[in-house]
Amino acid sequence: MPTHRPTRPRSPLAGPSAGPTSPFPIPLSGPIVKGFGRGSRDLGIPTANIPLAGLSVGGHQEVESGVYYGWAGVDVDAHGLRVTEGGNEGGGGAGGVWPMVMSIGWNPFYKNTVRSVEVHIMHGFANDFYGARMNLLILGFVRPEYDYVDKESLVEDIRTDIEVARRSLEREAYARLKDDPYLIQFQGGEHEQQVAS
Repeated sequence: MPTHRPTRPRSPLAGPSAGPTSPFPIPLSGPIVKGFGRGSRDLGIPTANIPLAGLSVGGHQEVESGVYYGWAGVDVDAHGLRVTEGGNEGGGGAGGVWPMVMSIGWNPFYKNTVRSVEVHIMHGFANDFYGARMNLLILGFVRPEYDYVDKESLVEDIRTDIEVARRSLEREAYARLKDDPYLIQFQGGEHEQQVAS
């Protein structure tokens, strides 16, 4: 059961500075599907959703509900995706790789009856890309899933989550994992985890 949002100040970083520790990194993969449509419309924070079955890639179907951070690889070339902020970073022609923050859970503020995987990619895109393959490398846990009394508190926490994720990924031990080959392997099936050492 989700708890209510704590009132204490948030830490500006998540995860140890030396790099991910077990159970991280966790690989996820799946096609981008339509979600509830609330990310952009209600919250002003667009998300790219993948089926919950994507958690089976790393055998992590029972991962704790909450907010996580890591890298997202998107098969941009196969879907004619245009970006609005800079070029195709880290993709080497096969796709793009960007920082992400994601929610795995029930979204109690919206009283969801199904668990979802909602990914906010920290990049500007000119168009939707439903059906494109997305590979995720989850590198750490930001916070548990909270219930909220109002939408403003939810949005404030999501914006803090984004900044915590951005700062956390800038550390060398996390930044180098942007080059993990797994992130741009888009065969359409499940992949083995191949984390760069």
